[in-house]
Amino acid sequence: MSIKCRFCPIRNFPLFQQLSEAEEAFMERFKVGEMTVQPDTPILSAGSSSPQIFTALKGFGLRYKLLEDGRRQVLSFIFPGDLIGLQAGVMNQMTHSVDSTTSMTLCVFNRNELWSLFRNFPARAYDLTWIAASEERFLGEALTAIGQKSAFESMCWALSRIYRRLEALQMDERRSVPLPYRQQDLADALGLSLVHTNKTLAKLRERQIANWSEGRLTVNDIQALEEMGLVESKLPRPRPLI
Repeated sequence: MSIKCRFCPIRNFPLFQQLSEAEEAFMERFKVGEMTVQPDTPILSAGSSSPQIFTALKGFGLRYKLLEDGRRQVLSFIFPGDLIGLQAGVMNQMTHSVDSTTSMTLCVFNRNELWSLFRNFPARAYDLTWIAASEERFLGEALTAIGQKSAFESMCWALSRIYRRLEALQMDERRSVPLPYRQQDLADALGLSLVHTNKTLAKLRERQIANWSEGRLTVNDIQALEEMGLVESKLPRPRPLI
């Protein structure tokens, strides 16, 4: 059975902005259901025009682009609360793909109803604009990390950003958060070889700053990790949840 927005298990986290009763009622009409997918399931494919957009309610996924020769660039990791498919919702076609990494539960919205959102709830429409701008900002950070930072700095940047986000989702347990990805996924996100990724992670482990093993990321010193990644130390800003 689909969960009503007012009972959403993640909506009351400090990471997310709260809705008015009217906005909440509209979102319950906007949401057409939920979908559960198994690990390694394609959710959206490059070139597709999906009639639906999604919000990750549970689980983890990946956004990525493939070159013709099979090389892959991971664009971002998908965590609970992330919106999926806005690009196709606005531009009618995806230019990247989205797969689940773990089993996922997705809130499903009808793409055709986007216009009623803009017409009837401009504040919610602004939230969509904020999400798009936030993703643009993140891609700018990622491009800077890949293009200008050393492999070690890039790794520290990525792990500190991931840790802060999952901490804000209340997933931390004794400075440890779930990170159910492969080293190859992180390598493809940072433009590194798998060998270089493994050696860089080993340096962090040897310095006892961070350790990623068996699907969990443990950060012993988040301030040191952020400093080495040239990251401004601050908690994620409260963000809209669609």
